[in-house]
Amino acid sequence: MQISGRNKLKGTVVKVLPGIVTAEVEVDIGNGNRIAGVITKRSLDEMQIKEGDEVTALIKATSVMFIK
Repeated sequence: MQISGRNKLKGTVVKVLPGIVTAEVEVDIGNGNRIAGVITKRSLDEMQIKEGDEVTALIKATSVMFIK
């Protein structure tokens, strides 16, 4: 499979918070850094994502904001 996204971060799932429609997945990407993302509950179930799984987070954003 080829994909155009270049912001790929590999890590380990450390927390899964399933809801009724969506689920929050937190991933440890190393060096004390974690990222979290929201996916559909259906995707969570189909992919069988659980704590301890190795995953790759693909980040594709249309904007980036900074606050100082």
